[in-house]
Amino acid sequence: MDDYEEQIYDILDRQLLPKSLEVRDISGGCGSMFSISIESDKFRGLSTIKQHRLVNTILKDEISKWHGLQLKTKKTE
Repeated sequence: MDDYEEQIYDILDRQLLPKSLEVRDISGGCGSMFSISIESDKFRGLSTIKQHRLVNTILKDEISKWHGLQLKTKKTE
């Protein structure tokens, strides 16, 4: 992971305490589009839309700089 991917990873890791987390820059290295896959107990009882809103709220300052985000969320089984 590059520094910016690690920064995004650390933000999500602190806030959501994920069981699994993957952050990838899919913009070719310019940091404008990311793919994030996250599994967390914090998603229990939340619909997929609410899970995505939670992640978007946590990353709102970063997302405002991006062109796109591919997001996969899953509650821990």
